[in-house]
Amino acid sequence: MNRLDETPTDSLALRRALACFPSGVTAVCALESGAPIGMVASTFTPVSLEPSLVSVCVQDTSKTWPRLRVQRRLGVSVLAEEQDVICRSLTSRDRERFEGVDWTADGEGGVYIHGASLWLDCSIHAELPGGDHTIVLLQIHGLQADSDRDPLVFHGSRFRRLAVS
Repeated sequence: MNRLDETPTDSLALRRALACFPSGVTAVCALESGAPIGMVASTFTPVSLEPSLVSVCVQDTSKTWPRLRVQRRLGVSVLAEEQDVICRSLTSRDRERFEGVDWTADGEGGVYIHGASLWLDCSIHAELPGGDHTIVLLQIHGLQADSDRDPLVFHGSRFRRLAVS
């Protein structure tokens, strides 16, 4: 690469460029009137140890986020490598998102996807504007991790697996 030849104001070029960066895939879910609601966020980042914070970025056009943001607790599930079908289900607009998805809820209202590599019990700490997204800081109240499960990785606009070198 000798020079920069595409401007960051071209959203398609920027989308292609950012696809060069691999990311994990998370499901942010809660109970609403006893039924699970949720969405997928691939922009998940650990932020702070004290206080315990992570962030997700949510499109401002999301129809699910306004329903999630009023819930007392949110369950964040870091999806495992074989959960790409679950990820597609949770992003569906054509059918019930949780159809065929095994999940569990805690007593606080957070919903967690079975088989995920990490579960985080969270509440909203802050929301910040971020262009066409909202940056959501989530405070962690509890966690359950399975370090033997490899995460689902999204890279180059498709799901990938980690390889040990």
